[in-house]
Amino acid sequence: MDYDTLNIKVKFCKRLSSPTLKTLDSATPATTWYALSPIWEGGEETVQQGLPHSMLAPAWQILLLGDGSPTRHLQLLTTEPTEVDLIDMSEIGMSDDGAPKPIQAVPGPRLRRQVWLRTASGQRLAYAASWWDANYVDEYLQNRNLPIWASLARLRSELYRDIQGIYYGKSAVLESGFGEKGPFWGRYYLFWHHGKPLTLIYEVFSPYLKKYLGETAPRNS
Repeated sequence: MDYDTLNIKVKFCKRLSSPTLKTLDSATPATTWYALSPIWEGGEETVQQGLPHSMLAPAWQILLLGDGSPTRHLQLLTTEPTEVDLIDMSEIGMSDDGAPKPIQAVPGPRLRRQVWLRTASGQRLAYAASWWDANYVDEYLQNRNLPIWASLARLRSELYRDIQGIYYGKSAVLESGFGEKGPFWGRYYLFWHHGKPLTLIYEVFSPYLKKYLGETAPRNS
């Protein structure tokens, strides 16, 4: 598998209003969400064991397979606050929405939220879709423009991040949104609160993070 990616120089503006990004513009609510087309994927057993370092470097495994807050990790890496561009808040009823199977653990009716995670200066670092019990989302996301970690930290909520799976795959939409050539690494997990599933989260990370974490894997000779 070739993990090399091509860096593309991108000019940023606050809303990234180029027509090629219209489907993921913060000002244009999305009618769907953006899953990777997997080249490879692993489940809970893979998550627990970890991947060979020849496949995914240790620093990237800490980000993808660790149970810490990604928004906190991104802030520590970049030394900038991690901010959110809200793309979408959609009521989807009892639909599974094409989400990973653990969505079945999230009670309905459901609400889907999509965001970019970026630095305060505008560099997009990750894309995230999450699914919530619509009856309780206002309780936990009182300010929907804050990262989930910041919202829950304000409430002093005790949470368990249960990582269920990991992906390596392609997405033309996310290539356009990140301004980076794929494939990309992503993951999905459940948040548990008081022994009950609170939300399912699907995250994809930009190869831009190689600036801080190094290459995702050793280059092929």
